[in-house]
Amino acid sequence: MTEVVEGVPEAGEPRWWQSGVIYQIYPRSFQDSNGDGVGDLPGILRRLDYLKWLGADAVWISPFYPSPMRDFGYDVTDHEAVDKVFGSIVDFDAVVREAHARGIRVILDFIPNHTSNRHPWFLESRLSREAPRRDWYIWRDPAPGGGPPNNWRSAFGGSAWEWDSHTRQYYLHTFLREQPVLNWRNPAVERAMHHVVRFWLDRGADGLRVDAVQKVIKDHLFRDDPANPKYVEGSHDPYDALLHEHSSDQPEIHEVIERMRGVVDGYGGDRVMIGEIYNEVERIVTYYGRDGRGVHFPYNFQLIKLPWDARVIDAAIRRYESLLPPGAWPNWVLGNHDRARVASRVGPAQARVAAMLLLTLRGTPTIYYGDELGMRNVDIPPERVQDPWEKNLPGRGLGRDPVRTPMQWDGSRNAGFSDVEPWLPFSPDCSRVNVRAQERDPASMLTLHRALLALRRREPALSIGYWAPAEAEGSVLAFTRSHGGTRFLVALNLGSEPASLRVGGSGTVELGTLPGSEGQPVDRTLRLRGDEGLIVRLA
Repeated sequence: MTEVVEGVPEAGEPRWWQSGVIYQIYPRSFQDSNGDGVGDLPGILRRLDYLKWLGADAVWISPFYPSPMRDFGYDVTDHEAVDKVFGSIVDFDAVVREAHARGIRVILDFIPNHTSNRHPWFLESRLSREAPRRDWYIWRDPAPGGGPPNNWRSAFGGSAWEWDSHTRQYYLHTFLREQPVLNWRNPAVERAMHHVVRFWLDRGADGLRVDAVQKVIKDHLFRDDPANPKYVEGSHDPYDALLHEHSSDQPEIHEVIERMRGVVDGYGGDRVMIGEIYNEVERIVTYYGRDGRGVHFPYNFQLIKLPWDARVIDAAIRRYESLLPPGAWPNWVLGNHDRARVASRVGPAQARVAAMLLLTLRGTPTIYYGDELGMRNVDIPPERVQDPWEKNLPGRGLGRDPVRTPMQWDGSRNAGFSDVEPWLPFSPDCSRVNVRAQERDPASMLTLHRALLALRRREPALSIGYWAPAEAEGSVLAFTRSHGGTRFLVALNLGSEPASLRVGGSGTVELGTLPGSEGQPVDRTLRLRGDEGLIVRLA
């Protein structure tokens, strides 16, 4: 075995976001409290005891701000309020108060790149070229020969530029045309958005997940993005036809993040700032910033994107650990509101192994709501499609509705989510894949998650301890975690056939993904059933 990557120094006290587990809630789909088929903040309040029972340390709540809901809350019209569909600011305060009473932190989505085109700032910006807030957004004249100023593309299809016939200029939108991009090179914009951060931190929020942060600053010369030589015409996502060298990931973004981090740090060292960055791992790690003054951690999505292959994932973990700046804290994610659910990607059996991987790797794990049950993508009939991405680019498999379907609480008609037909349909398996069916089943996915979270909380080696890779072959992925005098071996069979691993010592199985393994002795050779993961306490 190769030693060793540091954890939290044993003499030091870990931050809560280092030792804890984050649980992501998509509020439209977690719990409806008022019978309109859409989840809301009072619904989250109602389910806080479940989150405590599960063992979550923090909840990240996706956007609930006032919005026309063109992109379901990511198109904001008021950054300092709650949309009536989700409740009120009083409901938000109650969620924070009651979450804190249960020892659960609250992280909010902060959306700095853009607003809704119905935001008062944009309405004023659009009045005339001389409007006081004209420079709060990115406006450009047509190209010399006419047409958009450059070749930048929208992530949701088509040009990133929208013509405004009233002022006869184009405005920039990274996503939908209803989401105009803010001009962060204007100090007034930055001050206004810092005020938004302070508003929510003043109300008790424990941190921010900063949406699409790498896109906040654009090339000041507005140069064309170069063509992607690896792109195949007609592939599933035309956005990938260009390399986004000038429309994203600009050097100046790190100064913007550093100043944003300064606002968060002004509330003491107990608040966290997390960045959403989809990029190569070499670029992702730069978002820790100079001397660690960037985001506390940029989300690491490798387990969502990589082939489910033990050798590929082992190499990726080692490489990620080697690229982390000194003192940087890692993190891992298996699913979120934008990507296919893990049980659909790797299958129900391997989803159990994936859960053990997520909750034993070094770093902060994030669980997407419903993944603790093994919820899968849901086929959405064309007439029920909600996602604008799917509507703009139909049939390419880009729609996000399948991963945003309502939480499955019980086997009743509407799965305990609502008294009425919900905004998106349920999975056909919701009568058995639900909280009530699994909470008392010792072999269920939910029981496995509870056991993993409890063990992680109980054993510092598995939360803040040192990490070292273990040599394995074929379908087996293995590593050790250690803290003080305690050492665990984590061995995961990412295949369906039995496999074995040379241990070089002895120990006892602490927890397995399949029934019947706990307490079994291990001496020199560890035998794994197909689709099995084991945590071994080494002697």
